[in-house]
Amino acid sequence: MVDWEGPLSEAYERATAYLKGLPERRVGPRASSKELHETLGGPLPSGPTDPREVVARLAEGVEDGLLPSGSGRFFGFVFGGATPAALAADWLTTTWDQNAGLYAASPAAAVVEDITAGWLVELFGLPRGTSVGFVTGAQMANFTGLAAARHEVLRRAGWDVERDGLIGAPPIRVLAGAERHDTIDRALRFLGLGTSCIVPIAVDDQGRMRPDALAEALDDDGPQIVCAQVGNVNTGAIDPITEICELAQQAWVHVDAAFGLWAAVSSQLSPLVDGIELADSWATDAHKWLNVPYDSGLVLCAHPEAHRAAMSIRAAYLIQDENGERDPLDFNPEFSRRARGIPVYAAIRALGRTGIAEIVDRCHAMAQRFAGILAANDVQVLNDVVLNQVLVRFGDDDAVTRRVVAEVQDEGTCWMSGTTWQGRAAMRISVSNWTTGPADIDRSAETVLAVLRKVS
Repeated sequence: MVDWEGPLSEAYERATAYLKGLPERRVGPRASSKELHETLGGPLPSGPTDPREVVARLAEGVEDGLLPSGSGRFFGFVFGGATPAALAADWLTTTWDQNAGLYAASPAAAVVEDITAGWLVELFGLPRGTSVGFVTGAQMANFTGLAAARHEVLRRAGWDVERDGLIGAPPIRVLAGAERHDTIDRALRFLGLGTSCIVPIAVDDQGRMRPDALAEALDDDGPQIVCAQVGNVNTGAIDPITEICELAQQAWVHVDAAFGLWAAVSSQLSPLVDGIELADSWATDAHKWLNVPYDSGLVLCAHPEAHRAAMSIRAAYLIQDENGERDPLDFNPEFSRRARGIPVYAAIRALGRTGIAEIVDRCHAMAQRFAGILAANDVQVLNDVVLNQVLVRFGDDDAVTRRVVAEVQDEGTCWMSGTTWQGRAAMRISVSNWTTGPADIDRSAETVLAVLRKVS
């Protein structure tokens, strides 16, 4: 008999202890790389070890090297946490161990993704029939959306890129804001287009693409892709999507909305993303504002035929459905993959539209609260807090700002990341966790101010 209960019980007990301890846990790792290597390393095991002991020693070994990004006082990068239903569903996803590439390999996984795709399209207010791919994150969502764009703009120019590649193909111009996320550039490298195809479009002081600059750069001749942004990674700023789509009707408009697309679910914030439905493809993450465990990205495309053409594959040994059932690999760059749509399904089922909106609205309110406290204490807030991002600078001094960031991280009450905005050092505060409340904000803001007084 296989002992499942021993290692799984050990994992459950340690997982629940970790989760229950998050509210008071130090927000930051406690061990160095050297210490972790010493604790976890050693010679290659020469024989078996009891599975429960392996789980226990692993959990103890990594404990001091964990960055508790599920804490309500974690404001680094744009990381969400994990809601109970999503986390539990993720455990079951691992237990079931389904290969979600084909309907034949897991009818349940394929149908769950199909249902979830419909819910997502409705939540975001996108065109009916929009296709959805469940990928690892916004990097691969941008890659997939831009692959569909590459297919379509070259098809319109009479070129079959899937058959003939890019050698000899009409050149593609990619018009993207000067403050675009680096995943756009990286996706274009992966796609063989290279970064030299990018035409940078001027932005305003918040990082929003300027429609007048786009209008000047657009060309009526040749394939073009416009990359808009909903949620600048530093400021949270949102490009004027309606104007961009109206200007770029002859191009393909792809929207990088890694976290900002979830604003569409909020009645308070949805006006900020008016016109989002006019675009051709969108990239977002479920592991940000939906608070689904990593890794969970989403690509959506208003042109399923282009999406499928860019991604699908046929092989004699595969059992691919001929009866209209959805084969997930037609919409993803991966072949074999875990059934990552299941935790997304559970999160949406548990929260519903109102629950998702409440998370978005509360994170927005908490970001405004954080900015308000710091501004009232003479800290320079560099951005308009339109979503969940707060960008601050201390003493109008790069060295002071970087020192505050480093010492706040070292202190452990909260954790924020540093960045550079328009050539100046800044602290970037991202409020993305479903558990973050006023007490977390007030305690964290006081810590930042205390550190500032210390270093000034």
